[in-house]
Amino acid sequence: MRVYVINQRKEPLMPTSQRKARVLLKQGKAKIHSYNPFTIQLLSSTGETKQDITLGVDAGSKTIGISATTKKVELYSAELELRTDIVELLSTKKQYRRSRRNRKTRYRKSRFLNRVKSKNKGWLAPSIENKIQGHFRIIEKVNQLLPISETIVEVASFNIQKINNPTIQGKEYQQGNQLDFWNVREYVLFRDGHKCQGKKNCKGKILNVHHIESRKVGGNAPANLITLCEDCHNDYHSGKLNKTFKRGKSFKDSTFMGIMRWTFYNRLKEIYPNVKMTYGYITKTIRITNKLEKAHRIDARCISGNSLAKESDVWYHVKQVRKKKRSLHEAVARKGRKTPNRQSKRNSKNTKEIIYKEKKWCLYDKVKVNGGIGFISGFSGNMVYVQDIDGKYIQLSPKYKQISTDNIELINRNNNYICECIA
Repeated sequence: MRVYVINQRKEPLMPTSQRKARVLLKQGKAKIHSYNPFTIQLLSSTGETKQDITLGVDAGSKTIGISATTKKVELYSAELELRTDIVELLSTKKQYRRSRRNRKTRYRKSRFLNRVKSKNKGWLAPSIENKIQGHFRIIEKVNQLLPISETIVEVASFNIQKINNPTIQGKEYQQGNQLDFWNVREYVLFRDGHKCQGKKNCKGKILNVHHIESRKVGGNAPANLITLCEDCHNDYHSGKLNKTFKRGKSFKDSTFMGIMRWTFYNRLKEIYPNVKMTYGYITKTIRITNKLEKAHRIDARCISGNSLAKESDVWYHVKQVRKKKRSLHEAVARKGRKTPNRQSKRNSKNTKEIIYKEKKWCLYDKVKVNGGIGFISGFSGNMVYVQDIDGKYIQLSPKYKQISTDNIELINRNNNYICECIA
């Protein structure tokens, strides 16, 4: 495991060994700058010889792969899990806001030219913008640890119609599945033969179009819709019809990559001097040729151009988390409460910390408990819930998930990113 080094001006230098870092700390020539990953800062000037380091970035809609390599060795390897709850949270906010406007505001004429995307050129949906910012954050973090000389990004280009129909060509691109149908509902009914897809041999006459995933999550795409008769539809929502419907192929991730591709690449070029782009088929060829495992961090190493560099003995599993709850009031009682909290002020309600026995514990603090390492995921009085990075509870008793703060030891505090080092 390498120790990352920064100089007095907080500029990154080449990493060093654990032994040399211990000597520097013991002699007072360096101090600990960060624990996650472990980084020291030199307290005196020294030689600043640097090697060429290439950063490979495997861009993605759910997971980002990162690898910083020289020609001989991999210096940093990580996978970042991005948040996937933005769409659902914004849909919920929209629902509450619309309800409140209908209840409490005086009538005003509708306004159609006050939308953000009509004012700001290059506007992106918040869910996409959040993912792009996640890419920038991890790239910025690596540039703070290592003197990166070149960045290579793989941003795939997807032909969604080609995925659906490999033989498509010419004007067929303008003639999709819904050609000659007035609307999506008519197409779905035709696709299902105007027959209920609920119970076997159902003869229901009044047909409805049912969303397999909720509308706010799955949208109104035909792949997310299925035909049910009115009786089966009502039975399904009341729990009497116990049947699982499988939605068609989703292209949400492919669509995201198509939207963010050039935006991400062009913004990155404005920040960092030497940025290049590569494509997925090149990465795949390199990985298969060298018989490497399929993983985002390994793909990133192939992207860096140094696929045969000695693999790092550790890699970092990083996860983006929601640090604060910004709603003014609760619509549904959160875990641990019998009734929704509608009395507390915004700041006090959203303070995710407790102070017990003169010790402060914050949400997502990295802690040691019973020989294991986890993150504080919630509070219950003076007790805490601790989960590992994959969301599994760490318990001292098989009966209770809560752990007393007397039984945990603080390792370090976190913000919106939690990190685990995997050997």
